Amino acid sequence: MKVAVRRGTITRSQTHRTRHLLAALLTFGTVMLASPVRADELTGTLKKIHDDGVVVLGVREASMPFSYFDGKATVGYSQAIAMQIVDEIRKTLSMPQLKVHEITVTSSNRTPMLLNNQIDLECGSTTHTVERENVAAFSNSFFQYAVRMITRKSSGITDFSELAGKTVVTTAGTSDERLLRQLNTEKHLNMRITSARDHQEAFTALKDDKAVAFVMDEPIVYGFKATDARPEDFVVTGTSLGAEVYACMFRKGDEPFRALVNGVIARGQTSGDAERLYRQWFTQPIPPRGINLNFPLSEQNRALFAHPNDRALD
Repeated sequence: MKVAVRRGTITRSQTHRTRHLLAALLTFGTVMLASPVRADELTGTLKKIHDDGVVVLGVREASMPFSYFDGKATVGYSQAIAMQIVDEIRKTLSMPQLKVHEITVTSSNRTPMLLNNQIDLECGSTTHTVERENVAAFSNSFFQYAVRMITRKSSGITDFSELAGKTVVTTAGTSDERLLRQLNTEKHLNMRITSARDHQEAFTALKDDKAVAFVMDEPIVYGFKATDARPEDFVVTGTSLGAEVYACMFRKGDEPFRALVNGVIARGQTSGDAERLYRQWFTQPIPPRGINLNFPLSEQNRALFAHPNDRALD
């Protein structure tokens, strides 16, 4: 077997060590952490991070409470998971001073930026779908949710059939946009669907009465409702369009990096740390305004934490 490195083809002994490294990392994905490894044994994303001296994270600006800017820094439930992964990369590479560079991404540009090596890892509010597996790899899921809508309470709207002939907003490049357009076609609702650049722009369209409903992941719309100046004006409603999962996204064909990322997530879920992290971001006051989302852990997420996996639900 030949494995390309900067100075040519590696030796048989190096190949043997690489195989052992991959086996150790894959084992780590379920039961243990990886030990520091030699630079000449690195491949893929870990080699890129080592050589660059920096790990580049794709972060979101307004995906509360997963990944968002609180006025001072990027914070959130999935951002905390991303930083746990960064800490494990530091240990694996024996680089305690490894730098972190954050680049804000949107639902539309996150995948191209990953494929163009502009970011190394994205842990925000990205849905793992079977279709997306064609271009990117996904970690163990860290959150399961339903797709619903938020609307003004005064609208009287309670379900998707009542959106017929009306203007509805969602976020461009999301799986929710695909589900909404599919519903529109199959049910002949004749909705006027507009796609906003990001979640904040979509919610603003709802607030400005440019749309009667904003269709998005349930925890995202609950976040906007809870943090609005007049939360009592809005209601999250509608029969779920389906169940989906969030996961971290990274480049395909990189098993050592997959094993490292999955190991961090699985360890947190089976140790109870993920549930603690969940309570911190969904059932306690969060920055910047100390709002409590009051979104208790669902049985679906409890089951996910008990049995970590990287399966898409669509």
